[in-house]
Amino acid sequence: MFFISLSSAAQTLTGTLKNGTTNKPAAGDEVVLIKLGQGMDEAGRTQADSKGNFSFKLEDPGPHLIRAIHDGVTYHRMAPPGTSSLELEVYDVAKKLDSISVTADVMRFQADGDQLQGIRLFAVNNSSDPPRTQMNDLNFEFYLPDGAEIDQSMAKTAGGQPINSAPVPQKEKNRYAFVFPLRPGETEFQVGFHLPYKGELSIDPKSLYPAQHFVVMLPQTMQFAAGKGATFQSMKDPQQADTTVQVVSNVQMGQPLSFKISGTGSLTARESGPQAASPAGGEQQPAMGGRDARPGGGLGPPIDAPDPLEKYRYYILGGFAAVLAAGAIYMAKRPAPAMPGDFAPSDMETPKTSPLRSATPIDRSSMLLEALKEEIFQLEVERKQGHISQPEYEKAKAALDQTLERALKRKAGS
Repeated sequence: MFFISLSSAAQTLTGTLKNGTTNKPAAGDEVVLIKLGQGMDEAGRTQADSKGNFSFKLEDPGPHLIRAIHDGVTYHRMAPPGTSSLELEVYDVAKKLDSISVTADVMRFQADGDQLQGIRLFAVNNSSDPPRTQMNDLNFEFYLPDGAEIDQSMAKTAGGQPINSAPVPQKEKNRYAFVFPLRPGETEFQVGFHLPYKGELSIDPKSLYPAQHFVVMLPQTMQFAAGKGATFQSMKDPQQADTTVQVVSNVQMGQPLSFKISGTGSLTARESGPQAASPAGGEQQPAMGGRDARPGGGLGPPIDAPDPLEKYRYYILGGFAAVLAAGAIYMAKRPAPAMPGDFAPSDMETPKTSPLRSATPIDRSSMLLEALKEEIFQLEVERKQGHISQPEYEKAKAALDQTLERALKRKAGS
């Protein structure tokens, strides 16, 4: 009777929604309980009371996902088995915030024969005060070189995992927009692409936002020439002597950033050190370890010796680039994957030959669950806004269910 009592008590999940913009309870917000079992099924739905409190009676002790909807934007919190209470923070939404800035805008290139392969990485900061989420149909815009074909595009929220997110082409040629919420803190984007190459190419990135640093990275076997009015500074990466790094700091909107590249070559990966410096300069965290041998692979952590890139190395060479940049050039050599509307389970898996599979000491099933919550957000928002038909919605949801089932089987098998 004692253990039955404990089991019964563990099946009640209580929580609190807090509005991080007003520092008040998020009264009246809709809260959804999603059961993560053999599928992703809605197991309950309620509204937060006047104090922001909510509760669900759990039918089984398995993992669940809590989704809160505030001003049309969803926020998620995992509830692992055994969780009895949790707090979830939401924010008011604004269509346009003046406090959106780019910490780092990084373009990486390599060329092989008649094809140029590249990635563009953005670290975008939302420093709104009070904190709010920016969300509109053109939430973050950028340009790609003329003739570029997108191979893979991803987004990553602070503390989350990279997920597939397709940028939307705009009326202006080569201009795209991510329709992805910019929540308070940092959001990171990556776009991998390829285009025809005749030995040289002029590129105009066109700065649309203020940026602390704009960076171009090339193999040392390729040549770089700044365009008219552009003021690049050459810097060295002590851990990759065969890489050319060109930097413009304190970039303003519309500032000239054009450049010309020529020649061929591949970006090589480097050995990761035993530790990676934290972005805040505090305690060091263990490195992901191993070596990413794919072309343009993610760079490892900084060495102990100081160098000119140290103050913003985290954004340029570590973190997001280590997880995502490695895959972009690799993906460029494969057939273009389906966009989120045609989401398939294979889109979220690391190839069996990937060094990330063997070198990264993480639970991939947990990563997958984290990524799935953002896919849920994209899918539900598109359905609510009428941007996706019911058959497309059901197809995508079935794919998500299949992906989750495979992840759970892998975890059980391990």
